Amino acid sequence: MPPTPKGRDFETKARGLRDFAGLRSDTDRLDPFSLARFAGLVVVPFEQVAHLLPQELRDHLVGGGKDKWSGGAVSQPLPDGGKLIILNPTHGKNRHNATLMEEISHVFLGHEPSRLGPEAGIDSGSDAARDYRPEIEQEAYGVGAAALVPYTALVRFVGEGKGSKEIARHFGVSRDLVDYRLRVSLLWEEYTRYNERWGGRDR
Repeated sequence: MPPTPKGRDFETKARGLRDFAGLRSDTDRLDPFSLARFAGLVVVPFEQVAHLLPQELRDHLVGGGKDKWSGGAVSQPLPDGGKLIILNPTHGKNRHNATLMEEISHVFLGHEPSRLGPEAGIDSGSDAARDYRPEIEQEAYGVGAAALVPYTALVRFVGEGKGSKEIARHFGVSRDLVDYRLRVSLLWEEYTRYNERWGGRDR
């Protein structure tokens, strides 16, 4: 288990998610899109709902504002109680995996969803104020990332001299997510040391 209390907590919850997904090995790749339906989440391509948005907003979401959002759940539930999830169409599959896994973690952890709009109760001077709770978002992202890249597999791959790019390809995530996992798991120094020993195989 990771050496920090928070790391152990996140890892334990992430293992529960992987067990629920039926994965047998810590090196198996987790597919968030397969797991989403068990969380009552329905992933809808942005193009299918874009026509419901004002043209100016559509242009902003895929233009100037494309780097300011990754995805989110529609607040209005479906007739069966499920939720629509919309992912940023300008992002790649690896980033979509992390974004969707974060949304799944919110559901499995029982988090109350954040709200977007004046009802969020934040006097920011903006009509699009968000009821943002850092501790909840951190837990959802941390647990989701741990489910995608388990600690035990990370330790093993580091010992084998695998670079973060190679680990990212194995799990179908971004290199940034692997680097995040290495740092929060306090494996970064060991990773750089092993990488140097194996001839800088950071591929």
